[in-house]
Amino acid sequence: MSDLVLEGALVVVAGLGVSGRAAAEVLASRGARVVPVDDHADDVIGSAELLEGSVLDRADLVVASPGLAPHHPLLAAALERGIPVWSEVELAWQVRVDRAAGGGPAPWLAVTGTNGKTTTVGMLESILRAAGENALAVGNVGTPVVLAATDPTLDVLAVELSSFQLHFTHSMSAQAAAVLNIAPDHLDWHGSLDAYAADKGRIFERAQVACVYNLTDPATEDLVREADVVDGCVAVGFTVGTPLVGQVGMVEDVLVDRGFARLRHTHAAELGTLADLLQLAGPDGTVPPHVVANALAAAALALAHDVDPAAIRDGLRAYGPGAHRLATVAVVDGAAYVDDSKATNAHAASAALGAFPAGSVVWIAGGLAKGAQFDELVLARRDRLRSVVLIGVDRAPLREALARHAPEVPVVEVDAGETGTVMTRAVDQARRLASSGAGPVTVLLAPACASMDQFTSYAARGDQFSAAVRALGGDA
Repeated sequence: MSDLVLEGALVVVAGLGVSGRAAAEVLASRGARVVPVDDHADDVIGSAELLEGSVLDRADLVVASPGLAPHHPLLAAALERGIPVWSEVELAWQVRVDRAAGGGPAPWLAVTGTNGKTTTVGMLESILRAAGENALAVGNVGTPVVLAATDPTLDVLAVELSSFQLHFTHSMSAQAAAVLNIAPDHLDWHGSLDAYAADKGRIFERAQVACVYNLTDPATEDLVREADVVDGCVAVGFTVGTPLVGQVGMVEDVLVDRGFARLRHTHAAELGTLADLLQLAGPDGTVPPHVVANALAAAALALAHDVDPAAIRDGLRAYGPGAHRLATVAVVDGAAYVDDSKATNAHAASAALGAFPAGSVVWIAGGLAKGAQFDELVLARRDRLRSVVLIGVDRAPLREALARHAPEVPVVEVDAGETGTVMTRAVDQARRLASSGAGPVTVLLAPACASMDQFTSYAARGDQFSAAVRALGGDA
């Protein structure tokens, strides 16, 4: 625990989004003197105004919104003055309360990665509840961690953490932690892929029971090797192939454990089957490999918490697909319109495009690129493309990658300055493109970019897509 006493401390809460307001609420309840700061709120001072005065010089702590990069002037000034800067997650760890049922604070099972975090913590929550635990998926997925950490009724937390949240997290010690994958993302915030990966790797620091990594992504294993963990903590890899000792994976259509099972040196313990995941099947009726990988990561974290394999099976069966993830909205004139607005980076968009046959996709893409490039994505998935509709402020990187690697694919751009809504016009263009050519066709919203340039969130972007599609008619 930190030596900082919150009672009477002057704490600057920088950024009043959902997590910032939750942090301010908990700090005030602990007797801290809270100074809220937000550059986009009318009812509090902005960071420039704060820096003009003497408040920061008297501050004991700054709690930073995940939206503020380390080079933000307020955070840079705090660090220069030697003032501690915490994430809301760090604050949550510091103010944890004991469980009403006894046994100290609720343990954390933590998940990060470029993609798959929300699905994995959702599966994990479902598994934990099937095991009879009062569990909650928190963090980047919804409920702020600081509110969950101060709820004595919760037995265990399934914690989704972004690289932003991890950057200023200094003392968290998860019971078990997983890094699902590492791919270029948020490079404008972190400055480089190495810095981004290093912040992801902070989730493994001080892990108590297990560090879970992806056998197909060597960068995740490197992060385990570099982590300073509690003595006795083990590394457990997950794979959709046949696992070795110390791994979880697949034997034919069975999910199995050779990482925690008592007889793992000679036997694999069954955790479930692909039939338990059929509610998450893709358009072709099969469960996509990345979904299976997420299930295995969730299972490994649950096993580290000593969950029985039968509860893993039951929890996976009970888990339903999340919104805006390869969700078919309607079929119009024979074309399926699919919402995967959650695909906010190239890695996720590649997985989405890979779910469809060659030459069948009218791809709606674009938004806020966050410094990413798309050459690898286009090279890997150009065979799936029938045509492309580009939206958003950062159309150029996608346009240029398509011109270099898929010049034969027709590309239409929707200018944000034109009349009407962006998504309605994008769907209209996609419908026109879908009507040309023969064979099956899917209009796929998988933007490969963040949404904040033109929408309030990826969910709002997906909702507008769905509304525009339904306005076309067709079969829902």
